[in-house]
Amino acid sequence: MPAKPAWPPRSAPRLFVSDELAAGRILAIVGQQAHYLGKVMRMREGDAVILCDNITGEWATRVGQVDKRRVDLTVVEKLRAREEVPDFWLCPALLKKDRFDLVLEKATELGVAEIHPVLMRRCVADKLNLERANTITTEAAEQCARTALPEIHEPVKLEALLRDWPEDRILYFADELGGQPAGEAFVTNSGPAAMLIGPEGGFDDAEREMLRSHPRAKQISLGPRILRGETAAIAATALWMGNKGDWNN
Repeated sequence: MPAKPAWPPRSAPRLFVSDELAAGRILAIVGQQAHYLGKVMRMREGDAVILCDNITGEWATRVGQVDKRRVDLTVVEKLRAREEVPDFWLCPALLKKDRFDLVLEKATELGVAEIHPVLMRRCVADKLNLERANTITTEAAEQCARTALPEIHEPVKLEALLRDWPEDRILYFADELGGQPAGEAFVTNSGPAAMLIGPEGGFDDAEREMLRSHPRAKQISLGPRILRGETAAIAATALWMGNKGDWNN
């Protein structure tokens, strides 16, 4: 006898929804998500779609009626509870739009819990479209099978970030002038952590002095080469996840 195919199949599309999910609920999917399911993925009655609500976790649903602008989904069963991501914040300086988009996407894939954009004196950009940023992280979470969305905050100036910094969280800052090797610093420190990445032109002298004098900030090095802001954010996050995050689970 041939083996019964798994349900839902691994190829089932994944979407985040704003409604809290529960077995038996029927959801009407509209707008861009309905277009994606109906026109792009060509979902038909009886097909499986995986939904996440960023509250309870991940659920398998079955497609009901499919119209031009609406797809009905019936929630069948819970697949996974909402994951507990590592307690790690990324605090990247605002970069040019395409480069910051990459930071948002990869931070989500790597498992960052919160993203705190920072405004510094050498930043080229000074604004962030929060709605667009949330769309980027949501799509990245759908692609990487993440069940908890990262929280994205409004950009703040470095002075305000440091003034309100929580006493129980270490703040690493990657400095092109050097510091303790990142891997060594991560191994020797535990507890809630965050990573601050500077702008295209790096920290200016006043910002560097402000960071060095802060009681919870720790200067680190990401190696012998000067990295672009987006590269430094991705590399530092990956290194922390490998040392202190959930990559060994």
